[in-house]
Amino acid sequence: MRHGDKINNLGRTASHRRALLANMAISLIEHKRITTTLAKAKALRRYVEPLVTKAKDNTTHSRRVVFSYLQNKEAITELFGPIADKIGDRPGGYMRVIKLGFRRGDGGETAMIEFVDFNETYNPNAGKVRQTKKTRRGGRRSSAPAAVVAETAAAPVAEEVVAVAEEPAVEEVVAQAEEIAAAPVVEETVAAAEETVEVAAEATNEAADAVAEEAAEEEKKDDEQA
Repeated sequence: MRHGDKINNLGRTASHRRALLANMAISLIEHKRITTTLAKAKALRRYVEPLVTKAKDNTTHSRRVVFSYLQNKEAITELFGPIADKIGDRPGGYMRVIKLGFRRGDGGETAMIEFVDFNETYNPNAGKVRQTKKTRRGGRRSSAPAAVVAETAAAPVAEEVVAVAEEPAVEEVVAQAEEIAAAPVVEETVAAAEETVEVAAEATNEAADAVAEEAAEEEKKDDEQA
C-alpha cells in the first residue's frame, strides 16, 4: 500500500528514476512533445516545470542549476532560448498531459505530454515570439528634459551667430578697404591734374611774353622808320 507516498518511484531506484526523468526531459525540450505512459508523463511534468521556471531568469547561476539536472548543453541552450521567450508571460502550467488510451501490448495507459505554448491547435499565439519589453526607470523622463535643455541652450547661440553674421561690420570693413585702396588713385589723379594746370599756365605765360616781345619789336621798327 502507498500510505500517502506522494512520489511515484516508477518501479525504479532513485538514481535510475533521476536518469529516466532527465533523459525524458531532454527529449521533451528538443521535440516539444513526447508520448509515454501516463504515470511517467505526470512524474515528468513535476520534474520539468521547476526547470522551466528557472529558465525565465537567464543568469549563469540558473544555467548551472538546470545543467546539474539535465547534463546536456543543447537542451540548456534550447530551454533558455526559444522556450524561455515563449513562456515568459506564463505564471506556471507549462506542460499539458493528454491521455491517449491503452497500449495493445501490456495495456498500459499512455499519454502525450507537450509544452502548452508550442501547440498551434490549442494555442492561437503559438507561432508568435514574445517581444520582451525593455524598460528603464526614469529613462524617458530624464531624456526629455535633457533634450529641452539642449534645445534651449542651443537656440540663443544660434541666434547670436545669425545676428553676428547679419551685423554690418563686414560691410564696413569692405568699404574701408575699398576706400583705402582707392585713396592713392584719387591723390595721384589730383596731382596729375595740378601738374597739367601748371604746365598749361607756364605755356600761356610764355606765349604772352613772346607776343609782347614781338609787339615791342614792331613798335621799335616803326619808330626807326619814322
